[in-house]
Amino acid sequence: MDNHQKRNLTFLTIGLIFMLSGIEYAVILPTIWRYLQILEAPPYFLGLGLSAFSLSALITGPLFGLWSDRSKTTKSIILFSNLFEIIGNFMYFIGYSKWLLLCSRLVAGIGAGAGSSIFGFLTRCTRPEERAGIFAAIMACRQAGLLVGPAFNLFLRLCDFKLGPFVVNKYTSPGIFMCLLWVLLQFVVLATHWDVPPISSEGGAVMVEMKRDEGDEEEMPLMGSDDEQVNTYRAVSTDQLETSASSEMQPVRGALSVSNPFKNFSASREFLREEVVVLLTAQFITLFNQTALETMVTPLTQRLFSFGELGNSLMYSLCGVEVILGFLFVRWLSRKVADRAVLAVGLVICCTACIWCLIFLCNPRGGYGWELSAFIVGVFLQLLGLPFVAVSQVSLFSKVTAEKTQGFSQGVRRSVGGLATILGPLWAGGLTTNLYIMLGMMLALLVMITVMTVLSYDRLAEPRAVQCAQSSDSGG
Repeated sequence: MDNHQKRNLTFLTIGLIFMLSGIEYAVILPTIWRYLQILEAPPYFLGLGLSAFSLSALITGPLFGLWSDRSKTTKSIILFSNLFEIIGNFMYFIGYSKWLLLCSRLVAGIGAGAGSSIFGFLTRCTRPEERAGIFAAIMACRQAGLLVGPAFNLFLRLCDFKLGPFVVNKYTSPGIFMCLLWVLLQFVVLATHWDVPPISSEGGAVMVEMKRDEGDEEEMPLMGSDDEQVNTYRAVSTDQLETSASSEMQPVRGALSVSNPFKNFSASREFLREEVVVLLTAQFITLFNQTALETMVTPLTQRLFSFGELGNSLMYSLCGVEVILGFLFVRWLSRKVADRAVLAVGLVICCTACIWCLIFLCNPRGGYGWELSAFIVGVFLQLLGLPFVAVSQVSLFSKVTAEKTQGFSQGVRRSVGGLATILGPLWAGGLTTNLYIMLGMMLALLVMITVMTVLSYDRLAEPRAVQCAQSSDSGG
């Protein structure tokens, strides 16, 4: 099996990992509140339980990313992190007390931290022009999991038996079900995941490619002093180099294979650049608004339209279909349009959606039919903008940060997103009856990031690399 086949199988395995994360969210979320009530937990434990998962993923994401950057491996990290998913979901299944349930979500969240390593791996193994499409497909897999997850609940809610000393019912069954799925995934990863070489080094010879420092228009030499910052390493074809430069490049290859990717690394220099700050802000605001809306929508539909369990399930299913189609459309669009243009379009759509909701949902008038139509349009617009912003900012972030420390950088990005998923529900939870304040804050954040994007538009592009290598004809 050649590297291309291994690469495609590995991408399918990564898609399966993200699908399982979506399924886990979809099968646990509908039952966790009643499960906590049975365990005599106070109401605030629901927020704690949902935030615990994001909190542990927030902390462990950069650590897993650091591990992958140093080891240049991802398979072992995935296998290790999945153990926490298995243990956490088994603890959820046991559920003797509310504290054990809370700890189960903390432990499972550790496993989710490996996502930073996966995004770092995808960055190294994809070309810049195809990266947005790959990211869109992977994100669509998670949405597919969210879509099919409720279908599993149809039979999980029928469970009513004992497994040794443990009771299997509609509240505990999601835990053992996900535990078994993550166990099966371990075997899939062992069989179909490879740490394939970076796409740029498949040719064999290595050359150094340096990002242009801000304001520096001069080319940098191939070999520099320790004070010079080498940000990315890429490769060119051996056919071009073996005649005139193979003997000279061998020391470079050996040096790169053993070098520390964090040598001369500076977090402030890497993450406090204008374009990186804009993209991290976009990550935070997107997830903050998304989780705030998820928190608000169920109480809103109950108050305005008297939706029950069936109505909300149908709504979430239709939303899932729209988001998946949106990711697939962005995957196609990213091949034709620059990432920063996709980001700008997404932000305009999100701002329009928020303005629509402020006008038509905060003080609804016109009867049931008009109110329901206004709600459907608002939700449609909100979900329409999500794939545009989500895919473009992840793809751009991978291009404006150093490739050799991509795992750690993706961990920082996901931690920023994790903070947003904690704060978003907390903000919206107490404002479900005061939509003017809640949606007003969301619109203010969207306007802020839109202005930041416009002002930094020229910098939101892949830095022009300075390539230093000799090339000659094979007969020269």
